[in-house]
Amino acid sequence: MDSDRVRKLEARCIEEQPPACVATCPLHVDMRAILEKVKKGDFSGAFALYARMVPFPGIVGHICDHPCEATCRRQEAGGAIRIAAVERALVEESYATLRRTAQRLSKPKRVAIVGAGLAGLTAAFDLAMKGHRITVLEADAHPLERLHHDYDEAVLPRSVIAAELGALQTLGVEIRVRSRIAGGGGPLGLDTLIDDFDAVLLALGPGVARNFAPTVRLTDNGRIDIDPNSRATSHPKVFGGGFHGALGEVYSPIGSIHDGRRAAASIDRFLQGASLTAKRDDDGGEASCLYVNTAAQQAVSPVEPVDAAAGYTLEEAKAEAARCFPCHCQECVKACVFLAHYKTYPKRAVREIHNNLSIIMGNRKANRMIDSCSLCGLCETVCPTDLAMGDVCLEARREMVDSGHMPASHHDFALRDMEDSRSARAAFARHEPGHARSARVFFPGCQLTASAPGHVERVYAHLRDRLEGGVGLMVDCCGAPAHWSGRTALHTEVVDHLRQTWEEMGEPEIVTACATCLTMLRKHLGEAPVRSLWPLLAEIGWPEDADARAAGRTLAIHDPCTGRHEREVHVAVRDLAARLGASVREISSAELTTCCGFGGLVSFANPEVANATIDARAAERPEDYLTYCAMCRDNFARRGKRSAHLLDLAFPPEDGSDPAARPDPGFSGRRDNRARLKIRLLRNLWGEDMNDPELVWTVRIPDEVRADMERKLILVDEVTAVIADAETTGRKLKDRKTGLFIATLRTGPVTTWVEYENTETGALVHKAYGHRMNVEAKS
Repeated sequence: MDSDRVRKLEARCIEEQPPACVATCPLHVDMRAILEKVKKGDFSGAFALYARMVPFPGIVGHICDHPCEATCRRQEAGGAIRIAAVERALVEESYATLRRTAQRLSKPKRVAIVGAGLAGLTAAFDLAMKGHRITVLEADAHPLERLHHDYDEAVLPRSVIAAELGALQTLGVEIRVRSRIAGGGGPLGLDTLIDDFDAVLLALGPGVARNFAPTVRLTDNGRIDIDPNSRATSHPKVFGGGFHGALGEVYSPIGSIHDGRRAAASIDRFLQGASLTAKRDDDGGEASCLYVNTAAQQAVSPVEPVDAAAGYTLEEAKAEAARCFPCHCQECVKACVFLAHYKTYPKRAVREIHNNLSIIMGNRKANRMIDSCSLCGLCETVCPTDLAMGDVCLEARREMVDSGHMPASHHDFALRDMEDSRSARAAFARHEPGHARSARVFFPGCQLTASAPGHVERVYAHLRDRLEGGVGLMVDCCGAPAHWSGRTALHTEVVDHLRQTWEEMGEPEIVTACATCLTMLRKHLGEAPVRSLWPLLAEIGWPEDADARAAGRTLAIHDPCTGRHEREVHVAVRDLAARLGASVREISSAELTTCCGFGGLVSFANPEVANATIDARAAERPEDYLTYCAMCRDNFARRGKRSAHLLDLAFPPEDGSDPAARPDPGFSGRRDNRARLKIRLLRNLWGEDMNDPELVWTVRIPDEVRADMERKLILVDEVTAVIADAETTGRKLKDRKTGLFIATLRTGPVTTWVEYENTETGALVHKAYGHRMNVEAKS
């Protein structure tokens, strides 16, 4: 994952974009952060943020023309935040706490500023804070003369103006009034200022400036010709602003301050010998691309002050600030347990993943985070820019595998389970009995055969009964675990095997009951025609003897995440459920479905995230759940959520038990189910003998120990192998305190320990534990 790709991915995440109020403000005052502090009652902290961005907070807090309010997203849900009123309350409460100290430079430059309006004094403030020596020359009798004329005492107290000017002078700024600058030389001539100072800013008010020609070039209407970006004029030492710059004809206090700040930044660059334009965009007010889901917000009206003339009290300001959302995107974080668990969002996560992959020596702390994404695609679906964190994590996993940095413990169990499902113990392919070719082949998927093998038999019988041309059976794995774990070579091997089997069967249409198989086969076995079982069943109908016990039941439907965009499947499944008499309630739209915690092999790499994912989904509706993914159903059952597979409704237990109460078979049970299904099918349909697996040792495992083994991903076969080895070879220890035997056996990266006792009915297991790791020989 090279740096260019990382930057492109980061750029697609808009979470760090400023909210509309910040983007629109010419000074980019972070009102989102300020309002957060105000609503908590932290006025001093809020004012500290405000004063850091605003040069004259006392003045601006009283007269800001607040363009931010026009773009506030809260106006779409009750009315815009009254930012100006909150600013005023904030300033009146905390202005006395303001303390500022300018930088101390060994050789500060001298800058002359012509004009003591807000633009000129802002430039003076910014340059003084950088340590330059500033002299302001004003033609009128007072600085900020316009403010005295335009705002009465009730709006802008004169004491506030005086306090701001006093603070400016404490920074070392010299202000000379009644100093009208003329063109040419002389004590108050522009040429003289150019000679005496290192830079000059002409922050002039409205009117022509013909007296400054030809020292600086003028426009056709007699104003100074100023570059709108850099504020430079035709003379290298002279800069311009005010109404001769970007303000135009309409006066704006906040616009004037931005104009002065822009000019000051250019002057500082000039004094340092830096480029005036490099890496510099217009930093004025602009639109924000930050997405905010305002429809999810309850409409709340603005707070009305008790005394309109006095403005907000502190409590009123807190209440108004509390109306701020605040604006964030985080649509993916709201929807994704994985991102919420790691308290991150895509832009930050992409950086962390890239940094993790770049580590050569040391601890790669983000390995588990990378392997905790379910690759379900929900983030891409809800993201305004379609950024898919799953693609990023999958790419990172492949790189981890290729570089030898993928922890064996994260995926070893899942890959071994895949190996078992593909082995001669469970996998096979046959044409329909009595047929030499197959028009279609039923591909149930490794999880349905493991969870409910009887359903596979019933569905296959029904397909043979209703469809012509021969329906073959192909029991195998689509290779999803290899793909999800980043094992590209292994996945290619699986796909090649599937392709060979499909070709040997005459290239039939593949009908699969699994949403993951549907996606994987369509994507990686593109030459094969693949369709879902469910639309096909909707066409041919249920078997005549399909059970009607679902009649009157209300179930909430969960769509598997790998089929979130399969609209045809969604419609068919709901239709099939209705034909069985079930009433279906939506949990969410099918496209916004969440993962059950198995996708991406999360349940193996990070059980905490997997369990949180399924628990969050299970809590969304009180009804029993209906799904058509075997692993989703088993995961719901494992976490205590009553749930039924669609085939459970059509083919319920013969003993009359509740289909929604069917327990999770567990990993050992799944393996046994696959093996026994193959034995039954080959014997009953094709007349082929296949002996049942022989037990190498009689082992009894109490329910509580079995549950603990399931949590630790320890199989019954592994425990049996440990005991058989110990009893055969004598490699075991006896705990003198408990009287129990302790034995261990290593198979590949898996080491298993068992504590047991021998009884008349076989070995009784008390405890099992183990770990998975690759032990490398030291060269």
